[in-house]
Amino acid sequence: MADTRIHILFEFKEGPWGGGNQFLKSLKGYLQSAGVYEEQLAKADVILFNSYLKIDEAARIKVNHPGKCFVHRVDGPIRLYNRMTDRRDNVTNIASHLIADGTVFQSQWSREHNIRLGFRQNGFETVITNAPDAAVFNRLGKIPFSTERKVRLIATNWSPNWKKGFDVYRWLDENLDFNKYDLVLVGRSPIRFKNIRRVHPMASTALVDELRKSDIFVFASPIEACSNSLLEALHCGLPAVGVNRSSTPELIGEGGEIFDHPDEIPQLLEKIADNYEQYQADISNPSIDDVGKQYYDFMSCIYQKTHSDSREVKHFGPLSYARVMATIYRWRITERIDSICERVRGAT
Repeated sequence: MADTRIHILFEFKEGPWGGGNQFLKSLKGYLQSAGVYEEQLAKADVILFNSYLKIDEAARIKVNHPGKCFVHRVDGPIRLYNRMTDRRDNVTNIASHLIADGTVFQSQWSREHNIRLGFRQNGFETVITNAPDAAVFNRLGKIPFSTERKVRLIATNWSPNWKKGFDVYRWLDENLDFNKYDLVLVGRSPIRFKNIRRVHPMASTALVDELRKSDIFVFASPIEACSNSLLEALHCGLPAVGVNRSSTPELIGEGGEIFDHPDEIPQLLEKIADNYEQYQADISNPSIDDVGKQYYDFMSCIYQKTHSDSREVKHFGPLSYARVMATIYRWRITERIDSICERVRGAT
């Protein structure tokens, strides 16, 4: 059988953007280099779609191209990160149930908690972690660690949402010994720091320079399906200190330490600094080539089984289409109502 042709249904953004955008750009680059990416959707064998995004378009494509195979990259559960009434998980769930022939979870934690919250499983499922662009995020030019200067800490954050761990960063700003450490936060922030140096979000080529001249990555976001910012730092050779929540322990592994409370961080930083070379050597995360091959093999396997065996792609009739669109409509209406209520509360 000829190579399976893959198309990613996603609105790619240039410059600094969210983790999903950064990873899917890297995945697209791998598939292009492997000669299996298809820019023209109509010519693709498999459509990879992402989380709750572009589900209405995926549904229309499913109606117009009923023989195509669909694979769903699942995020979240978003309800654990945002609020339990968030309907984006409902959109993800119904799309995976009615449209997708296979599901990719980004971490074991994400898989377990999505299922615990009612995610309906597919016949084909797998867990594949993310990976950054190896041409950008690598150890080339990494400034060696030295005990003759301050230990250089770095954190990166695209969102200013408090739930991204800003209680931890505020604690560090007020309690860390800045005679011993420097800490820079690259990204947005809802608070002004006294000691932490904050710089605006930057493109990957500039960000990697900041990472390579740093020593230890500090990661405080408590709910992450699979953080790209953490993986970017690890791939640049930075041991990490991360919160003992969600997928973070899976990603850090032996390449750092995890904490339950912010007051544990100073001792963990000392432990890493005292054994820096060992922690750095123990960083072990799959490359984008490894991850890309896992994605391709999974999608190609599903396509071959649904087109060569007795198994078929999911039937998607008018009722299924109506169910998907109704779920999207309810989510958008709820979001609009919540936004109006938020503005009213702010005005009073």
